[in-house]
Amino acid sequence: MRNIQLGSSGVMVPTIAVGCMRIVGLDAKRAEHFLKTALENGANFFDHADCYSGGRCEELFADALHMNADMREKVFIQTKCGNVDNPYGHWMYNFSKNHILEAVEGSLRRLKTDYIDMLLLHRPDPLMEPEEIAEAFEKLYTEGKVRHFGVSNQNVMQMQLLQKYIRQPLIVNQVQMGVGHTSILDHGMFMNMEMPFGTDRDGGLYEYSRLQEFTLQAWSPFRVGCYCEELVIDNPKYQRLNDALEEVGDRYGVSKTTMALAWLLRLPAHIQPVTGTMNEGRLLECLKAAEIEISRAEWYSIYAAGGHQLP
Repeated sequence: MRNIQLGSSGVMVPTIAVGCMRIVGLDAKRAEHFLKTALENGANFFDHADCYSGGRCEELFADALHMNADMREKVFIQTKCGNVDNPYGHWMYNFSKNHILEAVEGSLRRLKTDYIDMLLLHRPDPLMEPEEIAEAFEKLYTEGKVRHFGVSNQNVMQMQLLQKYIRQPLIVNQVQMGVGHTSILDHGMFMNMEMPFGTDRDGGLYEYSRLQEFTLQAWSPFRVGCYCEELVIDNPKYQRLNDALEEVGDRYGVSKTTMALAWLLRLPAHIQPVTGTMNEGRLLECLKAAEIEISRAEWYSIYAAGGHQLP
């Protein structure tokens, strides 16, 4: 598989990351086979979070890989922390120094490893103290427990605030992005237009990623809605978009799933999509997108089919 550089780090990783949030839906044998298929096809970047099924995803992943020192050097493991249960109900966020350190120790134990390649702060925490986060990151880095750092779902100013205090560069921001969720691009395309597409919801994050040379990872690239309520592929509500994906895909002999990721990969910001499937066949469809570069005209035809009438 084609590789990309993670931000300005110099670290080369697969263009497409394998998300492991749903791995708990597999039994041990199927999980082992799925991960073997990924590795055999060059997909050795795996995305986790300590809140995914209460940490069970990390445990099952390590067990299915039969994690040992040799296997550890063959995979790139990214995990996230900060989302915690609220005793008064639902979620809350905790970016305190103590919690970050405790969360990493828990992930290390469940993943059966002594280091994490990349740690992301999962969601913005309005109560965060950047100085505390900087202390936690420094300790984890100097002790060799975390090699690289990033964030998830944060806007430009939130990243700038953190980076003011953190010595290590934030080389990733993982955000919702895909053919059905294009707001990160829309406000630039419809700048100064009195229409919903022109609303800036992230402070110019797409352009900022290129200026500061960090990687945007796209989570749920096939879903649409604030809470990823619906899949786009084969959904009759998005027939025009599906028709465009199929039309362009037919020219390359690939599926709509492949074409949806190829559309993301055509962006010059070097997006790294994060898959969510636990189906080997669909994973291979996703990975095939790294072999395709669609034309500018094809990219715009798919964008327009998503309901965007260009000004």
